[in-house]
Amino acid sequence: MPESTTAPAASEPGTATEPATGAASPPTHRVVRAIELLSRHPGERLSLARIVRATGMSRATAHAVLTQLTADGWTVRDGDGNYSLGLGLLTVARRADTAFPLRRLALDTLHGLAADQRVPVFLAEREHDAIVITEVIGTPSVPWIRPARRMPVAPPVCREFVAWAPESERAAWLAAADPLHRPRLTAVLDAIAARGYSVERLADESAPMLEALAALRHSPVTDPLRQRLSAMIADLITIDYLPDELTDRNAVVSIAAPVFAADGTVVASIVTCPDTNLSAARLRDLADATVAAATTVTATQRA
Repeated sequence: MPESTTAPAASEPGTATEPATGAASPPTHRVVRAIELLSRHPGERLSLARIVRATGMSRATAHAVLTQLTADGWTVRDGDGNYSLGLGLLTVARRADTAFPLRRLALDTLHGLAADQRVPVFLAEREHDAIVITEVIGTPSVPWIRPARRMPVAPPVCREFVAWAPESERAAWLAAADPLHRPRLTAVLDAIAARGYSVERLADESAPMLEALAALRHSPVTDPLRQRLSAMIADLITIDYLPDELTDRNAVVSIAAPVFAADGTVVASIVTCPDTNLSAARLRDLADATVAAATTVTATQRA
């Protein structure tokens, strides 16, 4: 799964970032930013000033967006001028939920895994060339892990979706990687296919620097600077663990195991998120539990 270095930088934790270069509809993106912000605070009513600060919209734009959302029933405005989600959005969300039946099938297994292992757990589902986080159990310490987060299947991440892919897809994924990482990634994909899971690792001493670089990368910077920042981040990342690299102290962000469709393609992954140092034995125990949960969901969705 994706590294913790890809967390978005925003003045309000968990809010959407600026649209990517070439975004087709900035006005639509403003609506999405407002809804996403309110969804992070389901029990609160947010003032217009707070929404302006968190989303980066002008006061006039935020007011116009929220006025329309309120008229359509997607948000509610109280007597003090504060906003929260409306019932109209709930109706849409329930309809949209039918697009992800695997989430409902996996829910009991996810809860059981989180309770037994005492770690946060999430489900990521494949959607074309991206993955979507469709369920999160617990409170992961890594900020990018949140429901509806969408990420491209691109190196060096989403390895558990690629390790069992046809050779042509695997080769295309590797070709998109930094040439310096390709030998490592090739060995890692083979190891994942052999043992049944991927591991995100992060060296303790690199974490503060990676977080700072990631924040800069997601701020309004020029493309050349963004590329340089991405290259610096890549230099600090060690991709996965190979079997002979485990010690008594292994920095593990997450462990991901694949959920297979009837034709053998990986359609989702179950991910446990210890985000701490684990012994080799504890890592393997947690990995075994994660694989077992993914195997259960594979059997359930095939039934």
